[in-house]
Amino acid sequence: MKLLVTGGAGFIGSAVIRLVLRETNAAVVNLDKLTYAANLDSLAEVESNPRYAFEKVDIGDRAELERVFRTHRPDAVMHLAAESHVDRSIDAPAAFLQTNVVGTVTLLEVALDYWRALEPKRQAGFRFHHVSTDEVYGSLGVAGRFKETTAYEPNSPYSASKAASDHFVRAWHHTYGLPIVTSNCSNNYGPWQFPEKLIPLVTTNALLGKRLPVYGKGENVRDWLYVEDHARALWLILSSGRVGQSYNVGGDSERRNLAVVEAICDLVDAAAGPLPAGPRRALIEFVADRPGHDLRYAIDDTKLRTELRWAPREDFASGLKRTVGWYLDHRPWWESVRARIYGGDRLGLERQQAGRP
Repeated sequence: MKLLVTGGAGFIGSAVIRLVLRETNAAVVNLDKLTYAANLDSLAEVESNPRYAFEKVDIGDRAELERVFRTHRPDAVMHLAAESHVDRSIDAPAAFLQTNVVGTVTLLEVALDYWRALEPKRQAGFRFHHVSTDEVYGSLGVAGRFKETTAYEPNSPYSASKAASDHFVRAWHHTYGLPIVTSNCSNNYGPWQFPEKLIPLVTTNALLGKRLPVYGKGENVRDWLYVEDHARALWLILSSGRVGQSYNVGGDSERRNLAVVEAICDLVDAAAGPLPAGPRRALIEFVADRPGHDLRYAIDDTKLRTELRWAPREDFASGLKRTVGWYLDHRPWWESVRARIYGGDRLGLERQQAGRP
């Protein structure tokens, strides 16, 4: 089997590629534009593997996509390439429309043409796996969980762009017959995550002794999923999921944002020692909330657990300890990222400050 992974140099994509090359006999083609959040360092352990190939290609470039499909002739596509940070979508929503919607449609068009030209046996086995987010469902109250049948109600430019891409993938299946599977996951965390997201940002700030910004009162709740558990789920969905079906992937680890930040402070204190001024919890600073901030996400992944016999191997305590330990051990990597690309400044306020809605 040859798998084409879009966005394979990103956080989740690189975890998938490492898993597939380590635990299966499949070959992998990594297609990535190498935007700011992509990092080929995360794939250093596989770059010399004869079953691995890399193509620097934008999913919006149809001619290049056609060349990649023609050259590598994949048996499946796992589509992870996306702009993914909510705060950045508030500042620059058009970029999310271009990549997440237009790029996905371009990829679907090329994949459909390729699939139609395959011989019947390969055509029957082909899969297009679209990877999405629980944010398309909107915001939950204090009770309930998102199911695969939950109505979409996206509230940010990012989630709106992902919801649109989900609908286009579904349409390509029902209108044209493209054999697809989709998945919607909760918040991922783990090694190699770009330090603009909550857990790596707080971890690196804590190690540097910087202030730890928490939106609002820190009451927003997320379900946390360790990235290697997610990668295993994605492989199962691609290889064994039912065509045309959607699967939710969660970590069964709901936490308030404030509790997450406090846990990171305690882990960093235990591993690196407290600061001269005392425990790192004193660095927590409540800041103006994110515009349109969803209160709570929670995933019901019963379908995935019962049909495909998947369950996370890490609970939040073990996964967070592994993650904080990884950032402690890889300080040169994230210090370089912070120095060259993103220094930890707050995003997502530009439009409000400019007086725009």
